[in-house]
Amino acid sequence: MKAYILIKVRAGDLKDVVGQLRKIKGVSEAHMTFGPYDAIAVVETTDLAKLGSITALEIQPIPGVEQTLTCLAVEV
Repeated sequence: MKAYILIKVRAGDLKDVVGQLRKIKGVSEAHMTFGPYDAIAVVETTDLAKLGSITALEIQPIPGVEQTLTCLAVEV
């Protein structure tokens, strides 16, 4: 299962947040973005419960993270 997590970050904290995202097991990529969201994390997990755990317990508590939006990737 793959998900794209769009993240709004407090001004001045972007570099630190992206660095912390890259350390999380299950995050395969993390980048700064331009647009309504400041960063994106690509998360690959075995199930929805693990995705929820990574989002709620590891990404959202990072200092500077203000909001997340999780988008599940679906094969067509």
